[in-house]
Amino acid sequence: MSASPSPDDQLAGAAQDASGAESFCAPAISAAPLNITVAYAPAPREVVEEALQLPPGATLAQAVQASGLAQRFADLDLSPGHVGIWGRKAPLDQPLRDADRVEIWRALRVDPKLARRERFQAQGAGQAGLFKQRRPGAKSGY
Repeated sequence: MSASPSPDDQLAGAAQDASGAESFCAPAISAAPLNITVAYAPAPREVVEEALQLPPGATLAQAVQASGLAQRFADLDLSPGHVGIWGRKAPLDQPLRDADRVEIWRALRVDPKLARRERFQAQGAGQAGLFKQRRPGAKSGY
């Protein structure tokens, strides 16, 4: 009959060193390449995406460099706050994970609040927003 394994033998990730003491090991990092997408929008409604395969441990800066977007677009701003991963700001030395989407954002040329205010004024107060679809004879406002 075979002996059942002891509870100590059943511990996942447990290994014994030369002295016989158990130590826990971190899972091994796979050597498979990372599939990364780098996206940049040089103009409104225009998006340039580059699909890359990078070695494990690659950083955000290495992904941008490998994409070639910095060479194609001279006005590319890689300062902090203009790059990120999946819509969140990230430093250039941030390590990447498989299936990450690196995004490069261009600076805003118009303040969004000011643009909305100007659109509202151009459309007219009675022609936009909550006031547009008012029943005949109804009071103004809400």
